[in-house]
Order: sequence, then structure tokens, then C-alpha cells
Amino acid sequence: MTSPSPSRSGVFALLLSGLALLCVGTAAHAQAPATAADKPLKVGVSAGPYGDVLREAARLSEKQGIKAEIIEFTDWNQPNAALQAGDIDLNNFQNRPYLANQVKTRGYQIAALDESLLVPAGIYSKKFTSAADIPVGARIAIPNDPTNGGRALLLFQKAGVIKLKPGTGLYASVLDVAENPKKLQIVEIDAAQLPRSLDDVAAAFVSSNYAYLAGLDLNTALVAETTVEEAKPYFTLVFAAREDRKDDPRIRKFIEIYRSQPVKDFTLAKFRGSILPAW
Repeated sequence: MTSPSPSRSGVFALLLSGLALLCVGTAAHAQAPATAADKPLKVGVSAGPYGDVLREAARLSEKQGIKAEIIEFTDWNQPNAALQAGDIDLNNFQNRPYLANQVKTRGYQIAALDESLLVPAGIYSKKFTSAADIPVGARIAIPNDPTNGGRALLLFQKAGVIKLKPGTGLYASVLDVAENPKKLQIVEIDAAQLPRSLDDVAAAFVSSNYAYLAGLDLNTALVAETTVEEAKPYFTLVFAAREDRKDDPRIRKFIEIYRSQPVKDFTLAKFRGSILPAW
């Protein structure tokens, strides 16, 4: 006797059951799509020692479940442009006056957040050991961006070689030099190139991030921002984020980890006073 053949409806039911099992098995092995929390927090920074501090913070933040990717830029205009475009989540390379100038001139929707580092600056020379020795007609170099250019002119005024118009302060430009008894030629150069310019000029203003990379010691500067009070009002670096991301919990948590005692200890040990924690 032969076995009865299964009904057509029974075969269809078996096929559906098998297909359902296959789909469940496939779904169980499929990877879930990456969420925003799985993606690294992208933090922009200018090339140099600021990135070393951020990488230490990133090492610690990963232990607390926040991965961070530190992205270095060689052009000071790019970290804010990338932030505004959404290519990075956060940056840390600028002071409040610089950010305010970029927001005003470029229309960025970027907010300053917490402070990070205090970066004093100095006037350096390979040819002279005193600002008073700079000869008549010599060339001196300052940064070509507005806020750091004004800062440099203030420091050259402190050195006694020029005098600015009253009230110009941080936003002084070369046009605001009221007295220049030595008829110095003031050359404006990209900030990153100022250490190299020392071969060609009598003296140059160099901030500590670039001085550190070039092996310049702030203690050997002709004149320097020697106190926290002198530098802090203008040249404390800040974190910055887009206005619509400034309260993002991951951004806030990363900054909190950055501004912790272990990162402070790392900064003090590594830079020995040339770059200081501002918290």
C-alpha cells in the first residue's frame, strides 16, 4: 500500500513555515545598523600639542563608552568650516575672540562651550637677546589673523619697541601703530610659519603651541605673557560646537572627561608650563 500524498494546502503550509524559519535565522545573524551613539565623536583641532591633550581625553573617554576621533587641521579656518558643515562634532583650537570674529564675518552658527587650555605666547629671536637690541629698520613678524595679530602687537608694545593708539587693545592692527621709533617693518605671516621666520626676521611673535613644536622655550623669549592673569582674558582656548548640538550629551560628557584631574595632570607633566590647563 502506498502512503497517501500530502494535500496541496499542506505543502504550501510547510513551505511558509520553512521560509519563516529562514527569515528568523537570517535576522538573528544580521548586524543591527549603527546608531549615532556607535559612531566616534569627531573632534577637530589645529595641528600641534592641543591634539596630544585631546588624545589623552579620548583614551579615557573610550573607557567610559565614548569613542572619539581626533582630527587635525593645518589651516586655522578649516576646523570651524568643518564644524558648521557637520563634518565634525566639536572643535578645540581657538579662543573666544577668534571664534567671535569667525561667527561675525562668516555667519557660523557656532557656540563657545567650556574652556580647555591656556596658551601663553612670547616674542623670540635667533639674533638678539633683548628687544632693546633690535636695530632700526629691522623686520619683525606677527600672525596674519586679526585677533592673534592684535595680541602680537600688544606684546611688542610690552617689549617697548612700538606704541599703539589708545584704546585699540586686542583688535589692534598694523594701522594702529602710533609710534614706531625704530621704523620697524612689521611682516604679517601665517601663525604656523612664524617659528621658521626667525631665520629671516629680527624677532617674531610665536604662541606656545607652535613654539613647543619648534623646540622654543618660553623662558628664552625676549618678552612673554608671563602670568595667567595676563593671558587668560584673551587666550584661553574653548571647545566649540554648533548651536544645535551644544547640549548633546556625548559632547558634554567628553568635555567633562577632558576637564578632569587625570587630564590636568597629563598636561602639566607633558608641557611643563608652556601650555596650562584652564580648569
